[in-house]
Amino acid sequence: MSTPELYIGLMSGTSLDGVDGVLADLSEGCQVLAYASAPLPLALYAELLALNQVGHNELHRAALAANALMQVYAQVVKQLLTQTQRPASQIRAIGAHGQTVRHQPQSHGGTGYTLQLCNPALLAELTHIDVVADFRSRDVAAGGQGAPLVPVFHQAIFGRDGSPTAVLNLGGMANLTVIDAHASQPLIGFDCGPGNVLMDAWCHQHRQQAFDAEGAWAAGGQVHHALLDRLLTEPYFAQPAPKSTGRDLFNLAWLDAHLAHFDGIALQDVQATLAELTASTCVACINSYAKNSRLILVCGGGAFNTHLLQRLQALLPACQVQSTATQGMPPLQVEAAAFAWLARQCVWRQPLALQSITGAQGARVAGGIYPA
Repeated sequence: MSTPELYIGLMSGTSLDGVDGVLADLSEGCQVLAYASAPLPLALYAELLALNQVGHNELHRAALAANALMQVYAQVVKQLLTQTQRPASQIRAIGAHGQTVRHQPQSHGGTGYTLQLCNPALLAELTHIDVVADFRSRDVAAGGQGAPLVPVFHQAIFGRDGSPTAVLNLGGMANLTVIDAHASQPLIGFDCGPGNVLMDAWCHQHRQQAFDAEGAWAAGGQVHHALLDRLLTEPYFAQPAPKSTGRDLFNLAWLDAHLAHFDGIALQDVQATLAELTASTCVACINSYAKNSRLILVCGGGAFNTHLLQRLQALLPACQVQSTATQGMPPLQVEAAAFAWLARQCVWRQPLALQSITGAQGARVAGGIYPA
C-alpha cells in the first residue's frame, strides 16, 4: 500500500454560492476522504459581486474581501481536519482557487489578465499548511485563456474506461471537457457560456432567493423564443474553442440590454428562457465538439437543477446525461478535488499540457507556493 499523499482543495466559484472543500489522498488516483462547505457571509457575498464591476476604491476593498474570504477558507480547512481527525502537519498542501472577479485574457495588448481574489500568505498563516494559489496567471502569461483548468483533472479521473466521455461543469459558467476514447485527439475543454449565473441572478433579483431550487420556477414558465433567439446572437457563442468567459460578459446588465427590446415578458418566462439558453448553448457545444460521446457527466451546482438536466437529456436523446456521482464523485466535490490535484501537480513541478484547451504556447507549471 502506498503512503498517503494528502491535499486539500478549496473552490469558490462564479456562482458565489459558498466555499467547497475536500481532503483527498492523491497517492493513487483521487480518493476523497472528507468534504466540507461554508456559505459566504452576506456582506462578503455582496462585496465580491460588486467587485466584478468597476467601482470606487476597488484596490482597498478587494484586499479586504480577499482577507475575509481566507477566513471562510480556513473555516472549511478546520472542518476537514476535524472530520478526518488529522493534524495540519499531515497535509502536504492546500490548493486555493480564490474568487474570480475579472477575467480578460488575451486582451489589452495581447496578454490580458485574470484576477482571483486570494491571500494565500494569510491562509498559510491561519492553517499552518503550505498553500498553492494563483493557478491561472502562468497560462495567461504563456498566451492562454487561463481557463478552464479542470479538464486535465477530468481526464485523469473520468477518462479511464476507454469510452468517449464529455464532462459538463455547470457552475456560474458552463464548461465542457471532451475526453477522447483512445487519446487520438487532443483533450478539449472550454467555457460554453453561462451556466447558473444568469438564472441565479434573475431569481435573486425577483424572488430574493439565491437560486431556483431544482429549476422549479423555470419549469413552470414558458420559453420566450424571440428573447432566446436574441440572446443567442451573442458573438461569444459563435467563437471557436479555445475560449473562456465570466461575469465580465454574462451579467444582469447584459441580460437587461436584450430585455429592453421586449415588453411584458413574465418574470417566470424569463427564468425559463435563461434555463433554455444554458441548455441549448451547452448542447450546441456537445454536438460540435463531443458528437461521439454517449455519456455526459454533469457536475457543479447545476447538477441539482432537475429541470435543466431534463432539458439537456431531451435535447441529447442519443446520450446518457448523468451526475458525476454515478462515477463515485458527487457534483459539488469535483472542482474542489481538481484544485487539490492541481496543487499536487504544482508541488511536484508537473507541467499542465493545456495548449489544446487554453491556447497557451506550451505546457507550464501552474500555481505559486506559499510555505506555512
